[in-house]
Amino acid sequence: MRVFHVSGEQFVELDALPEALPAGGYLWIGAARREFEVNVAMLQTRLAQWTGSTLVDLHVSDLLNNQLPSHFDATSGYDLLVFRRLAAGAGTAGSFLDEEHGTSASARRAIDAIDTSPVGFALFDRVLLTVHPTDCLVRDYFASRMAQQAQPGDARGGSRLPSGTADLMLRMVNHMVDSYLELRRLLTRQFTHLQHELFRPGGGFRNWQLLLESRNALHLLEDTCEDQRSALVEWIDALEEWPDEAEAAARRERELLRLRSRDIIEHIERVLTHVRRLESSAETAVQMHFAAQSHRTNNIMRTLTVLTAIFLPLNLVTGFFGMNFEGLPLIHSPTGFWIVFFVMLVLGIGLSVFFWRKNYLGSRH
Repeated sequence: MRVFHVSGEQFVELDALPEALPAGGYLWIGAARREFEVNVAMLQTRLAQWTGSTLVDLHVSDLLNNQLPSHFDATSGYDLLVFRRLAAGAGTAGSFLDEEHGTSASARRAIDAIDTSPVGFALFDRVLLTVHPTDCLVRDYFASRMAQQAQPGDARGGSRLPSGTADLMLRMVNHMVDSYLELRRLLTRQFTHLQHELFRPGGGFRNWQLLLESRNALHLLEDTCEDQRSALVEWIDALEEWPDEAEAAARRERELLRLRSRDIIEHIERVLTHVRRLESSAETAVQMHFAAQSHRTNNIMRTLTVLTAIFLPLNLVTGFFGMNFEGLPLIHSPTGFWIVFFVMLVLGIGLSVFFWRKNYLGSRH
């Protein structure tokens, strides 16, 4: 568990939880889910000392739940936001050689590596408690980034430290939404590989289980984005109900929070659009595959039908002369066989030419 004090342009990591809140600024407490579970009693005691309120037992359970969807809840003492991240798991960078080439094994690893673990935020006036998955890099990334921003002479695009707990929370949420870019590349490569497998000439596609799992993963991502958007909309509604600020600077900070919240929702909408586009592309590829299979089957059936139509009169002729009657014509003629053979040959060639001119025996370009 890491504890940070942010005040103005100062960013300091503390060795332990302080007995009392510092005179200025705010505290950021970042804990892994297991660390939070072990230290929840001590955190509740400190929160009671600092803010006069503690986390509700139901919210503690929410922060410990690794399967909870994104949602927002507000109390009189704090706000709670659970936000499921969208990220590619570790070790997936080399799964594909490029945007097109991969294997079924790499595509399966891409599906298994999709990480939608939730990150919890307990937002007090001067305390921000974040609960992360064990392998989540968001906490360490922001700790390193804010430490660099606090250094004198850092002028990267005019960036500054978050002004408050809400500002820091929204920046972290925005970073988690934007991290979908790497997952987007992974999903695009995976579905490109599956589409190449579907339309590979002469190769029967057999990875239907993998394709089904991929479509289910897209459905999961779509549901996750919908929950993310709903949670942010509820957060914006709660933000509108905050008491009006008397100072102009505070009002400006409030407006920046609204702008950042709406910007995150816009990013979620883009992610949702891309997920739906991938989903539509997968559906279209499957439909085109079955259409191609149906066309191939129709060609085979057409060829068999033409062959049946050609040999039907020939079978009729051979059946006629195969009857056991003495009075059949040409039975005792020395040239009867060749006459019948010539007639059958003319019939076969004539029917073949007829069907070929009708374009039943193949495509003419």
